[in-house]
Amino acid sequence: MQAFAKVSSGKSAADFNADKARIAQVKTFDEIRRTMQKAKIYLKSNLDTPSTKAELLQTEKDFVIAGDGVFTNKGTAQTFRNLTATAKILGELLDKTNKRKSKLDIRQQELNNFRYQLDSLLSVPALFKFPTDSTSLMKYLQKIQVIAYETTPVDSSLNTANNTVQTLLNQVNMMVFKLQSSLEEIESYQQEMVGHTFKREFSNIWEVQGFYRPFEEILDFSTTKGLLTLSFYIENNAGKFVVLILLILTSFIYLRSLKSIYIQANLLKPDFEGQLVLRYPLLSAMLLVISIFQFVFISPPFILNVISWAISCICLSFIFKGYVSKYWMNIWLIMVLVFLMAALGNLVLQASRVERWFMLVTAIAGVAVGLFSFLRGPQEQLREKWIRWSIAFMVFLELVSIAANVFGRYNLSKTLFISGFLNVVIAILFLWTVRLINEGLFLAFNVYSGQDRKLFYLNFEKVGKKAPALFYVLLVIGWVALFGRNFPAFDYLSKPLMSFFSQERTLGSYTFTINNLLLFMTIMATSVIISKVVSFFAADRQVANNKLGRQGIGSWLLLVRISILCIGLFLAVAAAGIPVDRITIVLGALGVGIGFGLQTLVNNLVSGLIIAFEKPVNVGDIVDIAGQGGRMKSIGFRSSVISNWEGADVVVPNGDLLNSHLINWSLGGNRKRVAINIGIAYDSDLEKSRQLLMDILNAEQRISKNPGPVVQFEQFSDSSIDLRIYFWTKHIGEALSTKSDLIVAIAAAFKEKGILIPFPQQEIFIRNLDKNTGEEREKL
Repeated sequence: MQAFAKVSSGKSAADFNADKARIAQVKTFDEIRRTMQKAKIYLKSNLDTPSTKAELLQTEKDFVIAGDGVFTNKGTAQTFRNLTATAKILGELLDKTNKRKSKLDIRQQELNNFRYQLDSLLSVPALFKFPTDSTSLMKYLQKIQVIAYETTPVDSSLNTANNTVQTLLNQVNMMVFKLQSSLEEIESYQQEMVGHTFKREFSNIWEVQGFYRPFEEILDFSTTKGLLTLSFYIENNAGKFVVLILLILTSFIYLRSLKSIYIQANLLKPDFEGQLVLRYPLLSAMLLVISIFQFVFISPPFILNVISWAISCICLSFIFKGYVSKYWMNIWLIMVLVFLMAALGNLVLQASRVERWFMLVTAIAGVAVGLFSFLRGPQEQLREKWIRWSIAFMVFLELVSIAANVFGRYNLSKTLFISGFLNVVIAILFLWTVRLINEGLFLAFNVYSGQDRKLFYLNFEKVGKKAPALFYVLLVIGWVALFGRNFPAFDYLSKPLMSFFSQERTLGSYTFTINNLLLFMTIMATSVIISKVVSFFAADRQVANNKLGRQGIGSWLLLVRISILCIGLFLAVAAAGIPVDRITIVLGALGVGIGFGLQTLVNNLVSGLIIAFEKPVNVGDIVDIAGQGGRMKSIGFRSSVISNWEGADVVVPNGDLLNSHLINWSLGGNRKRVAINIGIAYDSDLEKSRQLLMDILNAEQRISKNPGPVVQFEQFSDSSIDLRIYFWTKHIGEALSTKSDLIVAIAAAFKEKGILIPFPQQEIFIRNLDKNTGEEREKL
């Protein structure tokens, strides 16, 4: 029995292991089939090899274009503008190539993962535990043969795809290395140029000309390279250009509506003195938005700057026409023309004798115009006195540029040449941008009198013909940034500052950069300002004739503002890279605060949402609440504002607004029933009196005819028969004036018709005794 038990135990263990192996084999075969199916599906999404090769070929062509004048056809000396343009193109090509490299790396990793999974499954030990029964063994071997037959083509396809990806990846890696090394070479050129700012590159301008590349070739490759740089920049910043167009449209709509208000109120001056921003709303919007928005574009190509400045100059020229004196208008047009010529000359990326003579002639013309306008021009006609100093600075820079050009300091001469004219044009554009912004704010304050004067965090009482000092500080900073971009040393001086802002810092377990914090605060501040601007434009408007107009947004304004702030918060958190778990901690802390001491605040916030959805009251409605009557001025997050009839603004928490007995006259159509009590003498003809009153009421246009007025006799009083007049005014704002006019009309009509309105009177009888007769006498 012991021997039998031992044999039975061994046989049972063998059967158990065999069953276990069969289960593992079935699971492994199923997993192999699933993996092969996934691999087949992934392989069907074929790598776009032709597109990748075409992109590499195009990158190579663009590299040749970018390297013209830097790596090929170098010429005698490098130019700062050519190095900058080449660096921008190579940087864009490097970004594109790196993105393609990342996609290839991911695909290769996926292919390797599939191969690894198949190899791992095919090497599972359970697959090599064969059945002892010959029949089962044959069936198992056939199953393995089928799996091997199915696996072989998939494995072969994975190998082929992997080899293809590896080949493309090698080419892409070579291109990345080539672009990176070229950028490093350009950086060394730029450093060398910074260190040799005053170095002579060419002979004196009057000496015999050496070898120069044909000017037509220089123009051709400069145009091609400039357009290529511009196309790359527009492609990578398409969102910013869309925002730019939307801001221009928004500003245009606002300025046009503001001009309409001034036209309707007869406030627009014929000479537009102090109202120049309203002369051409579209041109003003383009000038203001482009002048400010150009700082949003990080390191833009010079050709984009030229286009922006040209558009701004054209807009300002039309705005100037007929406003500034003819003399200064001509000076401005000459300055714009010379500046555009210098800007176009600055787009030429390689030096030539033709360009040197062009720079010399243009600089001399600029100096002549500048000296003439500075010394002989009528200064009293100049609208902005600061322009004289920018003209003087331009003359100085152009004189130095002429000297540098004559004696062969080409790069220094070209930098000063464009900087001198740019200094004048940018100064004038910025000065008038500040002035027009100041005018726009001041004009808006005059007509949107119901708004908070701290809407833009400016004291509007001080906004007038002179702009706030903050505007001029920003003007100087912007002028320095645009002026400094023309100098090679500017990038190297600004790099430490940029590095300071972009350096990662650690606070506890949170890593951040100052750029991220500034971005977070900027987005949040922008969303708050946009929310306030929406409230600003949607609220009641009051012009000089005191006519009120309402916008149709009403209480939906609160939902719009909440949506703007929520979107702004989401974008700010996403842009700054703030971890979500930090936000949950803050929300948890807020929950504790709400539980302990913020119930009232939360009640008012929730009440604001209820008001926004249910709309028991709307912005502009005439209301009575807790004895306070007036017009609903605004509905905020926590509280609402009612402008009462005495002129004060009453701040009512939203919770009190919902919990109080709110009377909304506007919901009933802005009508109000008015009653007038009258007493007439007892001997009056009652029916005649009724008809006379009805005629007076029907003749009044401010009284509603449906329901019509009613005259009712109330009671017999001590000295009169009392009657009461009921009527509905078409608008609640006319109730008091209508009642007053009717009292006057009724009194005059009764007097004319002889109907007496008695006043209360009493007769007093005094009884006393006559001292002489002793008789009682009655005296009235």
